[in-house]
Amino acid sequence: MNHGERHLQDRLGSRERADAFTARQTLDHLNERMRAFIGRQEMMFLATADSGGGCDSTFRAGPAGFVRVLDEEHLSWPEYRGNGVMASLGNLTENGRVGILFIDFDEVIGLHVNGSAEIVEDPGEQRDLPPGQRAPLWVVARVQEAYIHCAKHIPHLVKGERRPAGKKSDYFVPAPQRSLLT
Repeated sequence: MNHGERHLQDRLGSRERADAFTARQTLDHLNERMRAFIGRQEMMFLATADSGGGCDSTFRAGPAGFVRVLDEEHLSWPEYRGNGVMASLGNLTENGRVGILFIDFDEVIGLHVNGSAEIVEDPGEQRDLPPGQRAPLWVVARVQEAYIHCAKHIPHLVKGERRPAGKKSDYFVPAPQRSLLT
């Protein structure tokens, strides 16, 4: 825990509850149930920060098991081709700290995994994958803490069928302004 957490726990009277939670729920590795849970997930949320503290939070997804649990202290995931900005990977080159959140909206449970990470080249385990599904880079994370995410406010969502849609890269880009002269 950091000084800010402790200060707020003392101010709000939750230190004892926080200490009990940490003692009961927080591990420095992935136990068997956590490893199985991660192996079933099709998505995760990844938080990184650069050396100056500039943050990035992003979504990663793939088929169940796209995040591979290597052992009780390591997991890895592929970095598929995206928009080319490389915000998360760029942050990792400056600051290897990561926060990962897995949420299963059907089971209504979540898992936090915090630790350090590094970028690695293709581990060579993708020979059987079609070229469009191969990832040139992977991230390997070392677990420093893992704990449950409170299910109280996780909504129960049912997975639907994916509807074909056009390219949405300009979804949030404003439409060009019309000239007042035309």
